[in-house]
Amino acid sequence: MRILRGLSIRWRLAALSAGLTFLVLCAFATVIGQLTASRIRSDFNNQMAAAVDDLRDRLVVDVVGGRIRVRTGLETYAASNGAVVRVLAQKNGAIIKQTRNAPNFGLAGVAVGRTDQVGGYRVESRTSVLTDQSGALRLPVVVQYARKVSVVEDTVHNVRLFLLLGVLAGTGLALVGGLAVSRRALAPIARLTSTARDIGRTRDPSRRVPQPDTEDEVGELARTLDEMLRALEGSRAETAAALERQRQFVADASHELRTPLTSVLANLELLAEVLDGEQGETARSALRSTRRMRRLVGDLLLLARADAERETPHKPLDVSQVVVEAAAELGPIAADHELEVDAPAPAMVDGARDELHRLFLNLMENAIKHTPPGTHVRASVRQAGEQVTIAVEDDGPGVPENLRDRIFERFVRGEGDRGGSFGLGLSIVRAVAESHGGTVALEGASRFVVCLPAVEVREPVAA
Repeated sequence: MRILRGLSIRWRLAALSAGLTFLVLCAFATVIGQLTASRIRSDFNNQMAAAVDDLRDRLVVDVVGGRIRVRTGLETYAASNGAVVRVLAQKNGAIIKQTRNAPNFGLAGVAVGRTDQVGGYRVESRTSVLTDQSGALRLPVVVQYARKVSVVEDTVHNVRLFLLLGVLAGTGLALVGGLAVSRRALAPIARLTSTARDIGRTRDPSRRVPQPDTEDEVGELARTLDEMLRALEGSRAETAAALERQRQFVADASHELRTPLTSVLANLELLAEVLDGEQGETARSALRSTRRMRRLVGDLLLLARADAERETPHKPLDVSQVVVEAAAELGPIAADHELEVDAPAPAMVDGARDELHRLFLNLMENAIKHTPPGTHVRASVRQAGEQVTIAVEDDGPGVPENLRDRIFERFVRGEGDRGGSFGLGLSIVRAVAESHGGTVALEGASRFVVCLPAVEVREPVAA
């Protein structure tokens, strides 16, 4: 059964066809072989009985010089069938005449009037009374006519061998025919499989599967697959339209929320300055929440633009300077961490300053929020050929093993998040890196590496 599971349907069908054919041919060969062997043995015995009866009637003797002589040519008579003949005196078993090399079958052990097997020979024995021409001599004798049993058994063996070869040949032809028929029958399924594989590779459900000109199960399968692809195409279009509407809504809502949030922030900042006591603390708490809301609105707007593939204007800029500015902005919240920036030389890329600033800010802020106080956080910038590499790493516990495969997905937050983030920081990092033609990856447990394409600037850029 394991062998059959490893075979293709084509070979399974062919093997099943050959197996059934083999069983039918075996049953047929067994019956035919038994009938043929029985008929060959029966004919052999009948021939021997007829031969010995005929020989008994032909025997003629005479007396020459006081000796009895059989005038019938036993050698000639026996040679036609490869037989041996013995003529014995019935009274004492004395040999009257026999063919050359005739074995001694005995007399008492051979039943007269039936077929017996002695020493590998089939022996037919008949009694007779021999007379001479004058009729004066009357000699009771036993005529023994024998042929080797191996002759008939060889014939039976050859018949069985022929039947076995016929069974094997028929099984082989059934296997070849089954392969040819199954290949022809499964050709439409092979075309369906090839088309489905192409659709899976191209992810294009608008393609259609070939429709066979039949009304069988394969045709029904093809029509069902085609209907499924049409339904998937419609569902995909509906899903794409719904996602586009959601993205547009998020982008529009985020854009529209920025103006009222700016006004609210200004008023809350004013209230936080003029109010004291419990009212002032309430105003400052509302101010912190509103700032977080503005940050979230900015993140959603950036992701919505990335989803809609809307690019902001790019221009050559020094990544090292952007990294230093992001680290300086994090100074107030990194007081209990050792923040180090290693950017020895300008590294020029073509990008949007605000987006790259957000990228590096998120990476360093992520390291600060998810590591204990006293942790060393390092940011380095290197340019090698046509690529600029920015690495942010820390000596904290690192990203848990169960989060490393989806750390850049949206709304994924680590267990040690002490800053109350929304889980969008690293997804923004990936979106910004990809919008600038670069990549971001997690190497090890706590090293994030951003690779951006470098540009060559002929005019000097102000430091």
